Amino acid sequence: MAMAMAMAAAESGVSPPRNPSQLSWVNLSNNLILAYQSFGVVYGSLSTSPLYVYPCTFIGKLPHHQNEEAVFGAFSLIFWTLTLFPLLKYLLVLLSAHDNGQGGTFALYSLLCRHAKLSLLPNQQAADEELSAYKSGPSTDTATSSPFKRILEKHKSLRTALLLLVLFGAAMLIGDGVLTPAISVLSSLSGLQATEQKLSDGQLLLLACVILVGLFALQHCGTHRVAFMFAPIVILWLLSLLFIGVYNIMHWNPRIIHALSPLYIIKFFRVTGKDGWISLGGLLLSVTGTEAMFADLGHFTSVSIRLAFAFVVYPCLVIQYMGQAAFLSKNLGSIPNSFYNSIPDPVLWPVFVIATLAAIVGSQAVITATFSIIKQCHALGCFPRVKVVHTSKHIYGQIYIPEINWILMIVTLAIAIGFRDTTLIGNAYGLACVIVMFITTFLMALVIVVVWQKSCFLAALFLGSLWMIEGVYLSAALTKVPQGGWVPLVLAFIFMTAMYVWHYGARRKYSFDLHNKVSLKWLLGLGPSLGIVRVPGIGLVYSELATGVPAIFSHFVTNIPAFHKVVVFVCVKSVAVPHVSPEERFLIGRVCPKPYRMYRCIVRYGYKDIQREDGDFENQLIQSIAEFIQMEAGDLQSSASESQTYDGRMAVLSSHKSLSNSVLTVSEAEGYDFGDPTIQSSKSMTLQSLRSVYEDEYPQGQVRRRHVRLRLTQPSRGMESSVREELMDLIGAREAGVAYIMGHSYVKSRKSSSWLKKVTIDIGYSFLRKNCRGPAVALNIPHISLVEVGMIYYV
Repeated sequence: MAMAMAMAAAESGVSPPRNPSQLSWVNLSNNLILAYQSFGVVYGSLSTSPLYVYPCTFIGKLPHHQNEEAVFGAFSLIFWTLTLFPLLKYLLVLLSAHDNGQGGTFALYSLLCRHAKLSLLPNQQAADEELSAYKSGPSTDTATSSPFKRILEKHKSLRTALLLLVLFGAAMLIGDGVLTPAISVLSSLSGLQATEQKLSDGQLLLLACVILVGLFALQHCGTHRVAFMFAPIVILWLLSLLFIGVYNIMHWNPRIIHALSPLYIIKFFRVTGKDGWISLGGLLLSVTGTEAMFADLGHFTSVSIRLAFAFVVYPCLVIQYMGQAAFLSKNLGSIPNSFYNSIPDPVLWPVFVIATLAAIVGSQAVITATFSIIKQCHALGCFPRVKVVHTSKHIYGQIYIPEINWILMIVTLAIAIGFRDTTLIGNAYGLACVIVMFITTFLMALVIVVVWQKSCFLAALFLGSLWMIEGVYLSAALTKVPQGGWVPLVLAFIFMTAMYVWHYGARRKYSFDLHNKVSLKWLLGLGPSLGIVRVPGIGLVYSELATGVPAIFSHFVTNIPAFHKVVVFVCVKSVAVPHVSPEERFLIGRVCPKPYRMYRCIVRYGYKDIQREDGDFENQLIQSIAEFIQMEAGDLQSSASESQTYDGRMAVLSSHKSLSNSVLTVSEAEGYDFGDPTIQSSKSMTLQSLRSVYEDEYPQGQVRRRHVRLRLTQPSRGMESSVREELMDLIGAREAGVAYIMGHSYVKSRKSSSWLKKVTIDIGYSFLRKNCRGPAVALNIPHISLVEVGMIYYV
């Protein structure tokens, strides 16, 4: 951690403190600041659980066991549940299993895919393993790998089952994004029924719907605009819980402190029997929101999250649940609205306002986390293309997805209006929570064996001990399926089906591309001119292939015997790391010998990276190719053969080098028109007229772009003539213009396919493709420069 702080200080331009005591103090102060900020993002949902835990526990199966002994036993169960899951499981174990500082279900899956061949992503390469983020963690040695790991790698069915399990957990987390706002807002507004002028159920529901609509309508503004308010609200809410709990303990029943003993759990089940077991589904709500401690790790540090929970959140929640139990032990008739009835009258309204704000904060955090989960699913090829908006220039990772936002709003309103009862919504919420915890425990056990390289016995001990306890909670939650528990199952099934259908269709499409790619011998046989007219300009051919030439290229040149003088095959792919640094983003190689002027560029992103439109992709690509040409010439000076230059060898090249070390010099100016007059002079009048018409019809398409002219550096006398000629051709082609060539594919199943495959491809996958964003829009390709090649894929 100290080394990380020193590196962060060096990157920010601040000299790291050399004194170890100073370094330790800076480290502690930064973690304290992060701990303060984590209250508004991580603990909003967990801290609002006292609003509805006791009513959801006792209403239903425990109406005949509402006595002091049952209340004491319920509190003892809550205390040990909070201790076992958030404190021991998450803080001590799971926070140590981060993926380069990232947490969550996909972080565990990413770790597993990097340390074992478990990924189903088709276009992965050995070069991806050279990424700096890829190498973190213990090294994997195939010679010493466990038999369990080899079994997973050998059987594709097991890898598919693992992916389905991860997708099911992600779908359940998306369901949390629907259930959390509904139950939090309805529970916080229930305080209005504790006043003298009670609102009717219809008025309360109308007010809740107004707040929910406002909450989702403001998502486009981004969390960062109100982030400074979140932490103080949650801290004030936690302090309110603490003081109210202390008051209730001292005023109503100080004997409640004895219920910290687990003996009261035994007494609880002895008295309540089967009804007490079923009530565990309500008690489970005390740890809803725990997954956020791990999922939101990327915004903070494990030390800061541990400090915030262990020293503030955990004691405040324990005291609050203890205080509510002390109040209920003497006021059993107040169970339906236990929280607000336990508040002293002078502070009821202030606490009500704080509770409502805290519910909104908790809902906001879960909705934002849902956006991040869907972004990660898309990066892994398991979710259709959607619009991702980065809402903050300063806080990385805060995104907004409009389509998902409105879908969540509609489903949340439907649940709030349809159920109108926090107990029924709580049944659904508890089931979603325990399933996610169940899946996380299993993935963590795999990490212990595969990533940490510990013994299978230790992993089995971890898995078995936790699954025994979580299994009891899960079995109790499953009994609530008819009483609202079916909601997360239905939502998870819908989202999981859509994700897997998309993933299956994308894999079949890639397999078709892979088996129908153009032979290199065919290209070499055509000669440098490819048997067609090579016109000035650069053609960027986009495909998902990381190797070989896509079929759309041969389809294009066969029907239109002309192509650009410089051809670059571009593949934009995601890798199993959270972030790829800009210095490692471009992977450049050559497809054919030098006279062909054909290159390959693989653009790599992590599953949490945002593909931003900075208007500089073309220039970064050209500069990277120029660096590759110069580097290749230096490497070949000691080699007499050029056959090694186009055999698929790739090089990682950074376009962020200083101008003094660059092959090309850049002169640029900013403006709103579409081209530089000196550059447009080399283009046809027809193209210029088309640009002017496009500019008149689509004024919103005028983006502030940098007009760049590339020139060779002056000291180029020692440069080889062939290298200089190739660089001049590259510069001339860039000034002539850039065209983007993409495949407009229609995916259909073969006639001999099974009926299930026909339904999946012809109906499911086709529906998702027609109703998601096009690949050109997702990749920020300018429409005026786009050329689409139609093809039919029979998979």
